[in-house]
Amino acid sequence: MSSDEGEESVVMVTGGSGLVGSGIRMYIEQSGAKKNEKWIYLSSKEGDLRDRKETEAIFEKFKPTHVIHLAAKVGGLFANMAQKVEFFRENILISDNIMECCRIYKIKKLVSMLSTCIFPDKTSYPIDETMLHDGPPHPSNEGYAYAKRLIDTMNRAYAEQYNCNFTSIIPTNIFGPHDNFSIQNGHVIPGLIHKCYLAKKNNTPFTIWGSGTPLRQFIYSLDLAELSVWVMREYHSPEPITLSVDEKAEVSIKDVALSVVKAMKFEGEVIFDTTKADGQFKKTACNKKLRKLRPDYKFVSIDEGVQKSVDWFVENYETLRK
Repeated sequence: MSSDEGEESVVMVTGGSGLVGSGIRMYIEQSGAKKNEKWIYLSSKEGDLRDRKETEAIFEKFKPTHVIHLAAKVGGLFANMAQKVEFFRENILISDNIMECCRIYKIKKLVSMLSTCIFPDKTSYPIDETMLHDGPPHPSNEGYAYAKRLIDTMNRAYAEQYNCNFTSIIPTNIFGPHDNFSIQNGHVIPGLIHKCYLAKKNNTPFTIWGSGTPLRQFIYSLDLAELSVWVMREYHSPEPITLSVDEKAEVSIKDVALSVVKAMKFEGEVIFDTTKADGQFKKTACNKKLRKLRPDYKFVSIDEGVQKSVDWFVENYETLRK
């Protein structure tokens, strides 16, 4: 980090108890924080980031020098469709409070997390950082998507007007320990892991919704954690950066399901229920910008990441989010 020798850096992670925040905590604890670095992981019990006064109180209390901003109002497809106003307003309030407090309290670096789901609905592939504002997002999550897009707009505005060092990261599909393993509301990999676990336990077939043909890029949460910390320390531009595995590491949902079967040592019947919709065939993201800066970075393979996630899931089944 560009801090003077001997000066303490206080890194505050909002959304510190979620999938990515927990990944950052695991990475920092395993690899060790840098000398003179103190890490703080906020959860919602520290205060309501939608409220300006509460946000200011958090900055006063912890006196951060750097912020990794992961907190957001998030939800699945149906929640996004039903509550567009809340998804827009609450995310705007959170990011406005965080960004303005980072300016007022002279934060040296702010890294905010965006998502590939905020890109234009009609686009060419692979998508890259320059295409974020090229057209409207999918109507189903436009409240969330427009709120998140404005973080990118404001990163540049704060840099231009106030010389603030604000940037954003755009990860692809994240998975790993501390995920939400709900079958109804979770994402693909945690949902499959939970389903396969129950199929093994109850001696029933493992049923995957859809044909299994759609392709996705999955990033293991500890890889994303390591790269997010690197962005905070080394990447200084308001332009966003995509944090994703390479295009050639894209895998089908079928491959992922079979990887879960292997990791769970499931020996029963595997069924693909083709009466269920598949969703978008692919959403390939381009990581050329990342590869230019980190050409040798080695990502955890999908099989290794799934095995680690399954092991963590089995070990923590009673207490994890499901």
